[in-house]
Amino acid sequence: MKFAHLGDCHLGGWRQPQLNELNFKAFQQALDTCIKERVDFILIAGDLFDSPYPPIDTLKDTFNCFKKIKDAKIPVFLIAGSHDYSISGKTFLDVLEQAGFCQNVARFEQHGDDILLNPTVYQQAAIYGYPGKKSAMEVDDLERIKLQDTPGLFKILMLHTAIKDAVPTLPIKSVDQDKLPTVDYLALSHLHINYQKPGRAYSGPIFPTDLAELEELQCGSFYIIENGMPKRQEIKLNEICSISLEISNALSATELILEEVRRHNLREKITIIKCHGILQQGTAADINFPLVEKECRKQGALVVLKSTTKLHMHEPTLTLNLANAEDIEVQILRQFETENPGPFNTHAPGLLRALEGEKLDDETSAIFQDRLLAECKKVLNLK
Repeated sequence: MKFAHLGDCHLGGWRQPQLNELNFKAFQQALDTCIKERVDFILIAGDLFDSPYPPIDTLKDTFNCFKKIKDAKIPVFLIAGSHDYSISGKTFLDVLEQAGFCQNVARFEQHGDDILLNPTVYQQAAIYGYPGKKSAMEVDDLERIKLQDTPGLFKILMLHTAIKDAVPTLPIKSVDQDKLPTVDYLALSHLHINYQKPGRAYSGPIFPTDLAELEELQCGSFYIIENGMPKRQEIKLNEICSISLEISNALSATELILEEVRRHNLREKITIIKCHGILQQGTAADINFPLVEKECRKQGALVVLKSTTKLHMHEPTLTLNLANAEDIEVQILRQFETENPGPFNTHAPGLLRALEGEKLDDETSAIFQDRLLAECKKVLNLK
């Protein structure tokens, strides 16, 4: 028996069109590999889509892929993940199933305190599944699940959750794998990691889902299991070039970044610009990232991502007279004005008073925001 184990596809999850396209291309490549390898069936262990209600273009492309798999006569068995999940229980996975493209194997019933999972039997495999939910709500259920017995069949359990063995030091809610039913293969997704132990594996994402994963994972992955032996399949599309720079002067940072960009071969690469450090001069807004992106494009970069999360403003040491606590705000403002002279400092007290306003009982959030904005404009003499 030979089958594929996919998960965490997150189709439609990237904001950048080029990365959404690459994400989908990775999914197509995984399915093409399944056809080429002539797998008996495909498992998708949750998060096929990035949301319960994906964009129509994502749906159309996904339907075309599933039609190709159906034409190849390869059945697909899946469960919902935390991103597919909706409180109503209705998602577009149901539409795929009704179209005959896949089968949701999350079939279970309550038996006292236990949750009994019913199998979906295909050839010599008994496939069980339990869906992932928002905020790890499935974890409390999983240690109560039991399997309806299927003697003589290869037992597969699909879960979209975190197991303790995979996150031993992370403070996230997880299920003890030793309390799960014994099966021949535990098909996991949800954690975007490279993890494989005897009889169980996390598929990994088909394509990295954020900037950090692009750097760490470099590519997507899934598994093909043949005669009980899992083999990891990497999906390598475009290379990733990560440029990290320490910045202390934002006013001269643009030229510094441009010089570094010109030292790299960016052709057809996903380019990541990371700035870190303590700014002694200027702010992050002084860095001309549109110009940097233009230069990266000129060098042939496929897509350009930037990160300034570790770029911080210099925090001046405040010398305050605490004898009069009510005067602290005035002291802070005076010291700031002394160390940062500028024509707009006179507006600071008025802006602080305006922003101290509180939402009235009969106000909607939109009206409250409009009122605050109007008061701030009045302080700044703006129309």
